[in-house]
Amino acid sequence: MNVLKVSARTIAVFVVPCLLLYVCLVFVPIGVSLYSGLLDWNGIGTSKFVGLDNYLTMFTNDPVFWPSVRRTLMFAVFSMIEIPFALFIAMLLNRFVKRPNFLVSSYFMPVILSVVIIGQLWKTIYNPASMGGMLNQLLTAFHLEEWKHSWLTEPKIAMYALYFVALWQYLGYHVLIQFTGIQNIPSDIYEAARIDGAEGLKADWHITLPMVVPIFKISIVLAFIGSLQSFDMIMVMTGGGPAHATDVISTHMYNMSFLSMKYGYGSAIATFLVALCLIATLVINIIFNRVEKKFT
Repeated sequence: MNVLKVSARTIAVFVVPCLLLYVCLVFVPIGVSLYSGLLDWNGIGTSKFVGLDNYLTMFTNDPVFWPSVRRTLMFAVFSMIEIPFALFIAMLLNRFVKRPNFLVSSYFMPVILSVVIIGQLWKTIYNPASMGGMLNQLLTAFHLEEWKHSWLTEPKIAMYALYFVALWQYLGYHVLIQFTGIQNIPSDIYEAARIDGAEGLKADWHITLPMVVPIFKISIVLAFIGSLQSFDMIMVMTGGGPAHATDVISTHMYNMSFLSMKYGYGSAIATFLVALCLIATLVINIIFNRVEKKFT
């Protein structure tokens, strides 16, 4: 095989500009946020260095912070629950549908829609029956009036209503990822297994699942980290209400930074969110590295 020899200077010419751009767009803002989290600053006027006071207040004297962390983690857990279902759907499509591309594209449609459109659509569905809410009207039609709720205004229910919308929107995204991973498994492996008597569920258990673990990990990381950063859909549908019942870390950070004009405190919350994302990614990678070793 011919190997193209390229000098280090040529590699640097192509790599360094991209690396500098990445540093400027990712690491510099993180560094600025770390520094801003040490300030008492409204984002406009003069700032005052307060050290770790913002973090102490965040951890010990903010009644909204820890509940928002709990909701964010629950959001992340719920987002991972759908991935096994997405894998199951992808396996069914791969096995029983001759031309599955149309179905996969149909499942993916909600992902490419604007979050504002998704949010307004589901706000209309969740409306009370008197305001044309389809869900409550269906419950009334099926004589299930006791199941009717004000889905986005009841504190104990609103967050679960948002979980469902997120699961509905991103199911097709994970179906596409899992389906692509399954499609990339060489067919020769299945043919050899069929000769040895492994077909159907047995082939999926011993071939498909082990070989799709790296793709499964990608879905888990994307779902978990994406849920930790969830913001737009919540702001469109509830704005963090009622009474902070649907506030997550990102919405709380936004409210503190731009509504309460506590930019330094909001930066401290942002720093916590970055750290949480890094820790979550590290833990997921460690777990899946051990899982991959069992199958190799």
